[in-house]
Amino acid sequence: MYVNRQLTAKLFLAGLMTTGLVLAGCAHDQYKAHKISSNLKYAEPITGNEELGVKNGDLVVQKKVLMSEQLRDLQNKVYALQDRVYGDEDYHSEGIYGALVKCRAALVSPAYGGNGHLMWTEPMDRVVHSSKDFIVGLDNRNQIIGIKTEYLKNRIARFRQDYAILKHREHELTTQLDVCDTALNAAKWKMKHKSETAQN
Repeated sequence: MYVNRQLTAKLFLAGLMTTGLVLAGCAHDQYKAHKISSNLKYAEPITGNEELGVKNGDLVVQKKVLMSEQLRDLQNKVYALQDRVYGDEDYHSEGIYGALVKCRAALVSPAYGGNGHLMWTEPMDRVVHSSKDFIVGLDNRNQIIGIKTEYLKNRIARFRQDYAILKHREHELTTQLDVCDTALNAAKWKMKHKSETAQN
């Protein structure tokens, strides 16, 4: 009875280890560069990179893209959105965040009836950060170099997540800026109206 329990426990542990190894192998396998057949029979172009044709006996619409172009477009889109939201110091653009800070500073100004105390604005938090972790070593010409490697799928997933976060922040900050602009315009109108009434 005791021997059977020991044997069952060992078999269970062996099964768990095998499953773990298979899953680990599958997880690593997703990053491998697999050969893909992109040939279609009776192919007819639809748009620039889409074709209609037959593959394995099925009628399919196939779109073929260069992943280097896809990744570059995605990264450019994310960097452009981040500059729109938070500005770009190199080009002295303030972005939506900077415009909101300026608007809130103007809104509390005594010139427009404010108390002069700055309104709180959440700290700037840029989403896209470049990793500075390099593997440092010698190349084949004995030059000291640093190399940073990232799986393509992980990089695409990271930039898609960054884009989603930035779109959410863009919406939030734009709404806050609209509210502030409306309040500031109302304060300006009141001060102008007050001044005109005092003159009359």
